[in-house]
Amino acid sequence: MIPTLETERLRLRMQTMDDWPAYARLMMSERAAFMEGPHTMAEAWGLFCHDLAQWPLLGCGGLMFDDRETGECLGQVGINHGPLFPEHELGWMVYPGAEGKGYAFEAASALRDWAYGERGLKTLVSHIDPENHRSRKLAERLGAELELDPDRPGPEVLVYRHKI
Repeated sequence: MIPTLETERLRLRMQTMDDWPAYARLMMSERAAFMEGPHTMAEAWGLFCHDLAQWPLLGCGGLMFDDRETGECLGQVGINHGPLFPEHELGWMVYPGAEGKGYAFEAASALRDWAYGERGLKTLVSHIDPENHRSRKLAERLGAELELDPDRPGPEVLVYRHKI
């Protein structure tokens, strides 16, 4: 049920416990500021479990992405849904040292295409903090457009709609 996707440089795959230490470090650091962080270890653990638990419950969730040549985990991309999200939401995070190399674009493009193709979703948005300029640029590079009056989880986020 959890897909494995491949791009030219990346393998998107189910998370494992081996992914927990790097995930926790990121989520408990200042780098998580645009994801309502930094988080406590308990909160980070809850988010980590949430990313995996969504797959059997909702048919979507988080996928870690690795460099296909080295096997190094570079970050995570995911589709969130459920009672906290008005509609399916595409998100991403990149680990330190992997930013600025196009990995998030490549991973998010692959998951977006899977979501609209194999999964058959009709809508997909990204919720982005107004101050997160890098994510806003990435959403626009992915072809998403800023919505002016969207349904959103809170007034503090911008909603970018991805085209089919």
